[in-house]
Amino acid sequence: MQPQDLSVSALFNGLAERLGPLFPRSETRDRALCYVQGLLSHCERKNGWHLAEWLGDKSPDGVQYLLDRARWDADAARDVLRQWVIDTLGSTEGVLVLDETGFIKKGQHSAGVQRQYSGTAGRIENSQIGAFLLYASPAGHAFLDRALYLPKSWAQDRERCRRAGIPHDVDFASKPELARRMLERVLDQGIPASWVTGDSVYGGNRSLRLWLEDRSQPFVLEVACNEPLWWKSFDCTRADEIAAAIPEDQWQMLSAGSGSKGERLYDWALTPLARLQPTEEARRWGHYLLIRRSLSKPGELAYYVVHAPKDWVSIETLVRVAGQRWKIEQGFQTAKSECGLDEYEVRRWGSWYRHITLSLLAHSLLVAIRQATQQQKKTLPTGFNGHSPNSNGL
Repeated sequence: MQPQDLSVSALFNGLAERLGPLFPRSETRDRALCYVQGLLSHCERKNGWHLAEWLGDKSPDGVQYLLDRARWDADAARDVLRQWVIDTLGSTEGVLVLDETGFIKKGQHSAGVQRQYSGTAGRIENSQIGAFLLYASPAGHAFLDRALYLPKSWAQDRERCRRAGIPHDVDFASKPELARRMLERVLDQGIPASWVTGDSVYGGNRSLRLWLEDRSQPFVLEVACNEPLWWKSFDCTRADEIAAAIPEDQWQMLSAGSGSKGERLYDWALTPLARLQPTEEARRWGHYLLIRRSLSKPGELAYYVVHAPKDWVSIETLVRVAGQRWKIEQGFQTAKSECGLDEYEVRRWGSWYRHITLSLLAHSLLVAIRQATQQQKKTLPTGFNGHSPNSNGL
């Protein structure tokens, strides 16, 4: 893309061209594109009534029709999202980041809602939980995929599922299983991603770790302090016991990346783990425990299991990868505050996927706009005082 094409309208039109073929009717296509624009607008709230008002409609019927009954495939739109993000941000240094977020809801009828722990609220709340996959690279970060978590209580009540529009072939799947499915889709597509990272919800699932190992996919995944690991002479040892045995001179202070308050500085240590290596190919790979220790609270530690080719491994590289997990938290914050990710009022399974996918498309467009703006600033002559485009120019 040439510098003169990096305008807001050019980026929006480029995304619109990719989305257009997904909609059999032009009216539905136009409304979907307007919906994305509305999600990026300064509309007071991004729910049906307020978006309809922003669109100039007298009622939210058109918005509701788009999210419920109109003919279009949210998974096909997700595939467009994935390719758009890779074309915009793709890099051999790309990292795939896993995490979930909660959507606080009232009532009992929204698909998958129940009283469950929500990291968003920091407590047990009546909520839906979505698992997400984000792509982070030196050029920026944006979401690739999403999956609505269906609790066992829902999966065992098929009549309740039917009323919420949940397909009959959708059954219970744990968050790590949802993560594996999302990873499988993007890895099978051959996207440029050197690493996978995520918190202990995913790292603590041995099946997911073994699946990634079978695919020869490097990862830096957080685990709990009591995670049993093979250490010296194949002794099964807790992660925190391994950390306690590391000499003080093997710790070093490194930054896990910059945050809102500056560099995220911690003490870090790295130790190899034992693993059976029956083949020459297996011997190329190493397994390690990476440990992070707070500078202000030395008793506060985090633990990461690492699987990677031995010639890739340095503590600086692994710390950088572990630090990418904060990117998905930033992504959630931006998508919720600026793209209406959590402001939907739909109840049905398919409608959730439609709103969330359009919101992630809006977020990816916002990322592309900001990336283009930064590139333009770098090429402007010194002292230029022009204004950069923003999402309101859509």
